[in-house]
Amino acid sequence: MIEYLKLLNIGVDLADQHIVRDVSLALANGEIGSVLGPSGCGKTTLLRAIAGFEHLSSGQIQLGDQQISDSSNTMPPEHRHIGMVFQDLALFPHLTVFENVGFGLRNLPSEERIGRVRELLGLAELGAFSEQYPHELSGGQQQRVALIRAMAPRPSLLLLDEPFSGQDTELREQLASEVRQILHQDGITALLVTHDQLEAFAFADKIGVMSNGQMLQWDSAFNLYHQPADRFVADFIGHGVFIRGEVVGNNQISTELGVLSGEMIVKYPNNTVVDLLVRPDDVLPASNSQITAEVAYAAFRGAQHLYTLTLPSSTKLLCVARSHHNHAVGEKIGIRIAMDHLVAFPKSVQN
Repeated sequence: MIEYLKLLNIGVDLADQHIVRDVSLALANGEIGSVLGPSGCGKTTLLRAIAGFEHLSSGQIQLGDQQISDSSNTMPPEHRHIGMVFQDLALFPHLTVFENVGFGLRNLPSEERIGRVRELLGLAELGAFSEQYPHELSGGQQQRVALIRAMAPRPSLLLLDEPFSGQDTELREQLASEVRQILHQDGITALLVTHDQLEAFAFADKIGVMSNGQMLQWDSAFNLYHQPADRFVADFIGHGVFIRGEVVGNNQISTELGVLSGEMIVKYPNNTVVDLLVRPDDVLPASNSQITAEVAYAAFRGAQHLYTLTLPSSTKLLCVARSHHNHAVGEKIGIRIAMDHLVAFPKSVQN
């Protein structure tokens, strides 16, 4: 992979506080990334540092063959040729969709400007709305207008700061997927910050999980879910619970659910006490199983149920079951565990 955007151990201090600490990541040209984390983790400050709005206290940022920031020099934002899309879309209400998209192209010859705007309207499937005004569009359409307006000057990099957060959950995921397709079609490198993991999964080729100013893992969505490098990542991505276990052999952990086998992501010596991550899709209903649990809560989701189960020890598990496995709260059901990977971390002192 030829790295296009590269952050090397960057730090950002604000008001004598370490907001971003020793963060590294890389994107290839045309690749799409996302930085995911809870509020206050430093992800927006990271984005602002890439844009040139915050100075680095350490490390460096490279874009293409240029170093655009280090602790002693910061290229001004206007010289970076970086586009930005914010939560507040800031569309010009008095301009049509066509005029909004072409706003940043006023220095181009008329024919070239019109051609670029028409190209982007076609990519975003907004050609039929070119003469309408922002208030006449749906929220999703306004989102796409803001995106292609930022794309119009062909920026070296496009940064998106939670642009979908004003939409409902289902629409956010749909928009993220649509925006991803538009960016890939136009070959633009982009980085999104968000607190919504489904949005990040739908949008990005690479995802980084941040906590307390640090990048805990920069990886594919699949690896973040199945091979988390950190307990916080394991807990933050997807759903799951930790149960206590003890390593009893190569790729084997003894738990109250029996001895579970699977590829151990991190190897520990025998007799090590660990917390084992159990995902909802690891727990399957099995009427003939000797392991039983009581249904504490049931959420019907159309094609499937999400059950919260209580083991005899009072340990809680989550279980995803196909919709025909219809069980009532208070019912005892048999379960079996089917795990390909054993994701375990040293015993937490809190448990």
